[in-house]
Amino acid sequence: MPWSFRRADDTPVRAEARYPVLVVVALVLLALIVVVFLFADWLAPYDYRAQALLKRLRPPVFLGGTTDHLLGTDELGRDVLSRLIYAIRFSVLVALGGTLIGALIGTALGFIAAHFRGFVEEAIMMLADVQASLPFMMIALALIAMFGGGFLLFIAIMGFYGWEVFARLTRGVVIAANTQGYATAVVALGAPARHVYLRHILPNILSVLIVQFTLNFPQVILLETSLSFLGLGIRPPLTSLGQMLGAGRAYLTTAWWIAILPGMAIFLTTMSISIIGDWVRDRLDPTLQSR
Repeated sequence: MPWSFRRADDTPVRAEARYPVLVVVALVLLALIVVVFLFADWLAPYDYRAQALLKRLRPPVFLGGTTDHLLGTDELGRDVLSRLIYAIRFSVLVALGGTLIGALIGTALGFIAAHFRGFVEEAIMMLADVQASLPFMMIALALIAMFGGGFLLFIAIMGFYGWEVFARLTRGVVIAANTQGYATAVVALGAPARHVYLRHILPNILSVLIVQFTLNFPQVILLETSLSFLGLGIRPPLTSLGQMLGAGRAYLTTAWWIAILPGMAIFLTTMSISIIGDWVRDRLDPTLQSR
């Protein structure tokens, strides 16, 4: 039953929980991910690249293993816990950098399209249509084949994902904001377009962009893990969740923890961010709050 209390006039009032249970769980998981991301150097008990063939395929402690390797070791004797900690760091770093680059490019193009209109707007929207019509996996594979590997280059390639969504969204909300009273008043006072967009319109549409950022972030994580799983993303000696998952698929029947543990990390990370993104959207969207 929902909690209730009474006002001074003895009228019962319901006190709904401010945060749903799933959102609280997602926030806790996200906090753990942030801690791992920031303090991986201190949390990892071993060097994630250190190999010890005499200790290969040791089980986790909950399957009878020793406390020296709490989550066991992989096919090269590397500590799975240490690799998992650094895999979360590298995967989140790629997703964060890629989503941020896509958001900046798409937002800038959206402002340009909304300001110039006409041919410039049609050209930008045509590019967005082309991007949306092509599977991004194919685009990423072509770019990787042309430019090769590299951690920073891979982040830049991930930045091409989702920019068209930000461009369409920004263009629409900026055009709508230009018709609002505060924007027309500032323009009437003679303020330059850059001042109007950066000081007045951008702060008013920032919540919409933040929501889209939280929705794109887990998609970039899944894209990174898919490419790394195929051996085309983050490459050794670095590690990532997708790379660990791909390396462990050959040992599912003998050492399942090598693949299952990073798979669970992928699931929990994307689920928590998706739940928080949906919750933030519901909180910031006035049309949903009024229902």
